[in-house]
Amino acid sequence: MFILIRGLFMSLKENMNFVKKELDSEEKFLESFVKAERFYKKNKKILIIVGLIVIIGLVSYGAKNYINAKNKSQSNLAFTQFLNDNSNKTALAELKETNVRLYNLALYIKSRNEPISETINDSYLGSLVTYKKALEEKNIDQLNTLSMQKNFLLKEFALFNKALLLTEDGKYNEAKQTLQLIQKDSQVADLVALLNHYLLTK
Repeated sequence: MFILIRGLFMSLKENMNFVKKELDSEEKFLESFVKAERFYKKNKKILIIVGLIVIIGLVSYGAKNYINAKNKSQSNLAFTQFLNDNSNKTALAELKETNVRLYNLALYIKSRNEPISETINDSYLGSLVTYKKALEEKNIDQLNTLSMQKNFLLKEFALFNKALLLTEDGKYNEAKQTLQLIQKDSQVADLVALLNHYLLTK
């Protein structure tokens, strides 16, 4: 009988401990919920603003990617049309709207066949157009300016052409000095040697 009562007592004690643990868990949960609710009420405006910023950012990012992909597709098509017909003003206008770099390249291609009124806003391509124009006009000053540009693709060729024009003008000493600015391993080294050989007699 004593053992039975003791067993019941132990079982009751275990049940009480279990209930107590459950109540503690529920109390902690309710306490956390109340804290979260208080935090939300206290910072409701800030949380809504942050949420809106995140949503707007995601929508903007998606829209930007969509527009970029669409512009890339349109500009590629317009550039193909321009390559097939350099007088295609519609394709050129489309490039101007959707892809400035391809537009500048199209202007450069156009400038090789006819004079253009627009400025090419690309340092390399713009310099090439200026270089071509300087050669056509035999403009030594312009060739000199181009040869001073650090990143000009045809720097040494510009120097050689400057020396050639100076030679044609009978300015032999200036031509020799200009040729000395060209590196020995330059791609125009053979032309430099040829012109230097001529200048030895002057």
